Amino acid sequence: MRYIIMVVTVLLGLSSLQAGDPTSRVFPLSKTKFAVVDKKGHEKIVDLSGQDFIVVSLRERGADGAAYAIDKDGVVWWAAVISSGAKGHETPSGIFTVWRKERFYMSKAHPDPNGVNNMDFSLWFTQQGHAIHMGNDAAMSHGCIHVGKKGAATMFSWAKKGKTKVVVTREHYLPFVYYDLKKSGYKENSQTPAHIKAYLKTMKPVPPNSTNK
Repeated sequence: MRYIIMVVTVLLGLSSLQAGDPTSRVFPLSKTKFAVVDKKGHEKIVDLSGQDFIVVSLRERGADGAAYAIDKDGVVWWAAVISSGAKGHETPSGIFTVWRKERFYMSKAHPDPNGVNNMDFSLWFTQQGHAIHMGNDAAMSHGCIHVGKKGAATMFSWAKKGKTKVVVTREHYLPFVYYDLKKSGYKENSQTPAHIKAYLKTMKPVPPNSTNK
């Protein structure tokens, strides 16, 4: 059984929608179920039970600013603070599949002027170049998901090309995994980001014995 890996900054049939529609909105219904609404208002319920997947709750108002890894047994075994697309470069929401992995990489669109790789441990989830990769989790991006070095390496090793799903949402996901993280030993501390501390004061966790897993 996997053990949850915590970092000091950690937060406490297929359809076109599931394949990844960047214009859609994703609303978590439980730990593994999501409502995906496209730009025409059509809704699709996607259940990822029995699959490995990553949930990215974007660094935006109304969301967590964190990423979580959930294995096929429904165990939330990894979580970390992230940053996402800045205004004008917003990260698309939707349910995608990791389609490419690169251990070492430099952005072609935004290369580092010093010639240093700036997209190591990349997990691409859109054909437009959006990826989860090592980066400054305190600085907003051009659309990618920035994760600290330890977290990026951990997720890179675990995720499988062509199999691991990436759920990107503009909603809070923490209520559904709060008790999992508490069970792992999470305690709010001085390094917990201010926006998370503020949300924890009003958040209503979903009980682990809920009918929806």
